[in-house]
Amino acid sequence: MSVSIRLSRQGAKKNPQYLIVAVDSTKKRDGAFLEHLGHYYPKGKTIQEKLRVNLDAVARWKACGAQFSQTVGQLLKVRAL
Repeated sequence: MSVSIRLSRQGAKKNPQYLIVAVDSTKKRDGAFLEHLGHYYPKGKTIQEKLRVNLDAVARWKACGAQFSQTVGQLLKVRAL
């Protein structure tokens, strides 16, 4: 089973909210996931409002071989700064 860490869309029309989840890479975008790792709210004003991530859980999944999606990888780089 190949695990990826990616975004799952939530929220209403024109009000996007995303969950950062660990999911089997063969599953659908908004399908069942293995673990909820954080939130991404693009309309937030500060980086703390936009991105909330459990970095310990992300590190644990990364150590198990999980791959980041391109978007999640970029978001985590911003969070690390």
